[in-house]
Amino acid sequence: MNKADMLIYVHPELDMQKRTYLGKMVEGHIGVDCAEFDARTHYHAMMVRYDPDAIQGAQILDEVRKMDPAATMVGL
Repeated sequence: MNKADMLIYVHPELDMQKRTYLGKMVEGHIGVDCAEFDARTHYHAMMVRYDPDAIQGAQILDEVRKMDPAATMVGL
């Protein structure tokens, strides 16, 4: 199993409740190990660890964009 990381920026005004829901929604997908925000430093950046053999980064971004259409993926 491969591992990859991606960073997704969401709108800074997305509140904590929506960010928490978003992280749980992303983690619910097969192939996603972890999706979390760092509330201390970059509260609008979600780090996602996933298996690219099971799910594509673009699929994850599409899911995030259902809640925040302006979300963007940042290359690592």
